Amino acid sequence: MTEVHVVQPSIHFGQELRRLRVVSNLTLTDLAKLVHYSKGQLSKVERGLKAPSRELARLCDAALDAGGSLVRLAPVAQGEAAEPEPTDDTDEEVWLMRLSGDGQSWFQPVGRRQVLAVGAMSIAGMSIGRTHAGPNAGGVELLKAARWLFDQYRQLGQVTNSAVVLPALIAQTHTLKDVAATADSRTRQGLLRMSSRYAEYVGWLIQETGDEQGALWWTRQAVDLAAAGGDRHLAAYGLVRRALVMLYREDAAQTVGLAQKAQEGAVPPRIRGLAAQREAQGHAIAGDYDACMRSMDRARTLLASRPDDSDGPVIGTTNLSDPAAMITGWCLYDLGRPRDAAELLDRELARVAPQALRTRVRYGIRRALAYAAAGEVDHGCDLTRELLGDVGTVSSATIAADLRNLARTLGRHPRNRNVRALSPELSTALRVVTP
Repeated sequence: MTEVHVVQPSIHFGQELRRLRVVSNLTLTDLAKLVHYSKGQLSKVERGLKAPSRELARLCDAALDAGGSLVRLAPVAQGEAAEPEPTDDTDEEVWLMRLSGDGQSWFQPVGRRQVLAVGAMSIAGMSIGRTHAGPNAGGVELLKAARWLFDQYRQLGQVTNSAVVLPALIAQTHTLKDVAATADSRTRQGLLRMSSRYAEYVGWLIQETGDEQGALWWTRQAVDLAAAGGDRHLAAYGLVRRALVMLYREDAAQTVGLAQKAQEGAVPPRIRGLAAQREAQGHAIAGDYDACMRSMDRARTLLASRPDDSDGPVIGTTNLSDPAAMITGWCLYDLGRPRDAAELLDRELARVAPQALRTRVRYGIRRALAYAAAGEVDHGCDLTRELLGDVGTVSSATIAADLRNLARTLGRHPRNRNVRALSPELSTALRVVTP
C-alpha cells in the first residue's frame, strides 16, 4: 500500500478553498472553468493530497474574491523566505578577468584574502596599475566620454547577452574610480557618481546572469561610490534593487518592506515612484489587489513628475513610455487576473521600440504567460514561438523565471497540438537560459 504524506498548509488551503467555493455556489467544474485547471487537480488540492502552486492560489483567490487569504495560505517554496546575506565586506572582493584571443574569455570574483594567500603574481600576468596622473589629467574629458558610453552600453545590453558587455562595464567602473583619486574636488565627485551608475548597471546585469550575491555586492558598491561623490539618493534606489531580488524569490513581505523603506525621507520623485512600483509588485504577489492599486496610483503620479535637472543617466528603465501601465499589467497577472493583464500588456508592448529587445522579450513572455493562464493556449503558444530565438540572445535569468512558469502552464494542456509542437523548442530555450 502506498503511503501518502500531505503537508499541513496544503490541508488548510484545501479546506478554505472548498469553503469559499461552496459559499460562492460553484461546483468544482465551475471553478475549473474559471481558473483553467482540471477538475481532478482541484479535487486533489481541496482534499490536501496535492499542494497548490502559487499560480493556482492566485487564480482561485481572484475567482473567489478571497482578498489574498488563499495566497497567504499557499505553501512557500524553500529558499524564498530570506534575503541573501551580504558578503563579508572585510574581505573586499576582487574581480579577475581573462581576455583570450580564442574567445574563451571569463571574469570571476575572488576575495582579497584569497589573492594574498595565493600571491598576486601567481594570478595576474600583467599589472595595469593605478592612475598617477596630475590633477584633472583627462578627468573632465573622461567624464564626458563615460557619460556618452553609458547610453551606448545600455543599448548594447538590450540586444545581447549580459556577459558580452559586463567586462567593459566593470573595467570602466574601476577606471572612473581610479581617475577620480587624482582629480580636483568637483571633477572627482562627477567621476565617482558616474562610476556608481556603471556599478549599479553591472549589478543589474549580473542579476540577469542569475548571480544574486554578485548583484547585491555591486549594488552596495554603487551606493558607496555615489555617497563618496555626494549623492546619497542612490542608497534608496539600492533598496529598490534589493526588493527586486526578493520579488523574484516570491517574498512579498520583504519586497514590500524594502520598497517602503526606499520611499522614506527626501528622496527624488523618480526613485520614490520606482519604489512605489516595486511595492505594488510585492502587494500583487501577496494577493492584495487594493494595496497594489494604491501603490501603482502613487507610482504613476511620482513618475509623471518633472525630472530633475541632472545630466546623469536616467535611473531605471528608459524603454517604457508608461512604466506604471506596463507594471500594472505585470501585477494583474500576479493578482490572478490574467485576461486583464494580457489586454494591458498587449497595448503597452505595442509602444516599445523594436531595438529594445530585452524589454520586449521580458514583457512578451509575461504576456504569453497571461494568455495561456487565461485559457487562450493557442495564442499563448503563438506568442511564445515568436520570442524563443530572442530569449536565447538576451539570456536572462529573470526572464527564465517566467519562461519556466509558462512551460508549466502550457504543460497542463498536453493534448493541445500547438503545445506538443512548441514543447521541443521551449525545452531547448529553457536549457539555454537556465543558470
